[in-house]
Amino acid sequence: MAEVQDGYYDSSTDNLHVEPIYESFLCPLNKQVMRDPVTIESGATFEREAILKLFKECASSGRRLICPVTRKELSSTELNPSIALRNTIDEWMHRNEAAKLDVARKSLTSESSEGDILQALEYVVEICQRSRSSRHVVRKVGLISFIADLLKNSSTKVRQKALESLRYVAKDDNDNKNDIAAGDNIRTIVKFLNHGRTQEKEQAVSLLYELSEHKPLSEKIGSVPGAILILVGLSSSKVENLLIVDRAEKTLDNLESCEKNVRQMAENGRLQPLLRLLLEGSSDTQLSMAAHLGELVLSNDVKVLVAQEAGSTLVNIMKSGNREAREAALKALNQISSYDTSAKILIEAGILPPLITDLFTVGSDQLPMRLKEVSATILANVVASGASFETIPLDCNRQTLVSEEIVHNLLHLISNTGPAIECKLLQVLVGLTTSRTTVQSIVDAIKSSGATVSLIQFVEAPQREVRMASIKLLNNISPFMGQELADAFRGNFSQLSSLVRVIADNNGISEEQAAAAGLIADLPPRDSVLTRRLLQDGAFSTIITKVIMVRQGDIRGGRFVNPFLEGLVRVVSRITFILDDDPDIIAVAREYNLTALFTDLLQMNGLDTVQIVSATALENLSRQSKCLARVVPAPNPGLCFSIFPCLGQTSVATGGCRVHVGICSARESFCLLEGKAVEKLIACLDHNNEKVVEAALAALSTLLEDDVDIDQGVVVLCEAEGVNPILEVLCENRTEALRQRAVWAVERILRINEIAYEISGNQNVCTALVEAFRHGDYKTRQYAEKALKHVDKLPNFSGIFSMMGAQ
Repeated sequence: MAEVQDGYYDSSTDNLHVEPIYESFLCPLNKQVMRDPVTIESGATFEREAILKLFKECASSGRRLICPVTRKELSSTELNPSIALRNTIDEWMHRNEAAKLDVARKSLTSESSEGDILQALEYVVEICQRSRSSRHVVRKVGLISFIADLLKNSSTKVRQKALESLRYVAKDDNDNKNDIAAGDNIRTIVKFLNHGRTQEKEQAVSLLYELSEHKPLSEKIGSVPGAILILVGLSSSKVENLLIVDRAEKTLDNLESCEKNVRQMAENGRLQPLLRLLLEGSSDTQLSMAAHLGELVLSNDVKVLVAQEAGSTLVNIMKSGNREAREAALKALNQISSYDTSAKILIEAGILPPLITDLFTVGSDQLPMRLKEVSATILANVVASGASFETIPLDCNRQTLVSEEIVHNLLHLISNTGPAIECKLLQVLVGLTTSRTTVQSIVDAIKSSGATVSLIQFVEAPQREVRMASIKLLNNISPFMGQELADAFRGNFSQLSSLVRVIADNNGISEEQAAAAGLIADLPPRDSVLTRRLLQDGAFSTIITKVIMVRQGDIRGGRFVNPFLEGLVRVVSRITFILDDDPDIIAVAREYNLTALFTDLLQMNGLDTVQIVSATALENLSRQSKCLARVVPAPNPGLCFSIFPCLGQTSVATGGCRVHVGICSARESFCLLEGKAVEKLIACLDHNNEKVVEAALAALSTLLEDDVDIDQGVVVLCEAEGVNPILEVLCENRTEALRQRAVWAVERILRINEIAYEISGNQNVCTALVEAFRHGDYKTRQYAEKALKHVDKLPNFSGIFSMMGAQ
């Protein structure tokens, strides 16, 4: 038999004693060595698959059947196996395979040249492609370990070819796969996934996929540190080629057969396999998956995914499972509920009723305290989501989380459990009192249960989280229960002192400090007992220092700095509400120079509450100025006006205050003039917030009251260019309260004839006064009537209001 064309035999391999391929071994159609030779009617022999394909093509196209070799027409498609030829080919192949394997075994060493190693590996690939039995022979002659050792070769080409060879060796042969996976070979293969070049990475992931097809190797692959993490990264990669991504994905699919791997995948962000087992697995598998889910640290997006796909299942397990299953479900739900969006999904899945049942059940069926703590934590998480809890029924009686009975039960639990559960249930109430739609229901329940005193006691709790939750709750309800809280604090001053200590902490500005300041600020401001207690504790010294530090930027507290500052300023302002006839309190106001402090705080633009409180405090302080000014000889009252904004000068004793007719100062008599507060208050009259405008106008009005020199008060306003802003407030007519204050002030200003004459020509002001006269309340109409008389819009005789008052 003659040798075939180039490509089937290389003269350089003479020393390998490889027999040439004989022409009769080749199929005339595909020119490949026949594996299953068959003879047709013409006597010619072909590869079965090739001749069948030809017959099929002829049948589909309607062509006559003609033998490709003899060109004779065929009348039959019968195929006769050529057993003798097949056996001959098999013997030839085995002899050649043996020769090539012998060469490969000698060449697959580190001492061989790169070319010899690559040629040997090519032999291995060629042999393994022929049949499963051929791959079995490769293992039998011990080549697998030689090839695996080449994975650490210094040549990139050798490593790549070794990976490819092992893939062919592993195909459909579990014994070979076991040998390939021996030792640390899998660890070496995994390294290529992370550090190899693209072609090495392709071969490595393809080999790993082949190995993973053998189920017993799944756990072994997963046990290699980082293997699953790397595969997860490759499967979701946007930069790797499609082959690598596809093989990584399929490898992970195979590895899912091992629960240990599924848990690892979940830890590395591939959660779907775990969720699938949780939803479809046996009860034991569900328990295992739920338990592991509770141990994971999940991103917010993943929490939403889990809630959507498995929330109902977990809730059902929590409701009806055994103790162990319920514990696992609770821990998983605890994880998922810590994000608002996923918590709301759990609410829709019906989590609230079983949670409340778990918390309130007592006796033999009750959960152990450690699980009640988990239930309380979940409830706190769910409530923090901000859902409409007043509309979500908990039972057939349509009770909700804010129903009086439910809140009473929560309050009872808070007072009769350990710190951990107390903290979480306090947080539940914090969440419910944060919402405007539910806070009143909680306040009513607290009042009806008489729980105020028991709640306040937690401000002295040694556990910081319990204390903080308590303070936040009390801060939320203080606008609705200021008097009740004040009564409770008077019963135990140490609790008020505890709040002051929280505020005094110097580690930045915390949410707890802001809540403590807000809580004290909401206590009735005219409660002198509490204010004196705060003085006794040195609270005002601490708080004023804090205010100054925040104002100067010496303390930074992120998102809590503004509410903290607002609370502090409101607390300090308490002093100004109890100044009347109290020398001790007046001395404190002088000591801390409150006029200067609140004047400075007027400039806190953007903090409306601070400005409102500061203006109100200045109003309170200014009302004391007349009494506190030291008497001096009365000045010559003569005035020489020119039309405002400059009304002229007046002669006042040196060092005397024109308005208070005495010796004044900002510190000693709280004088707005001496404290340079007038201009700053006038600036506030242009504020967008009418509450700021109202407070500023009220403070300025103290310069026009009956117990001061009103004329001089008008002069002061005129010199500070404050008359026109007051007139503008009147004309804007923003609220009834502002209109009443503005009409009162304008009437006082119009008592100066020169100003009244000037204003009489201002149609806007006159119209605003007429509107106040027609539509204002009783007092506003009185003031408007007087003002209109000043500008000659009404006759100057006893008005209708005097007659009404006499009736």
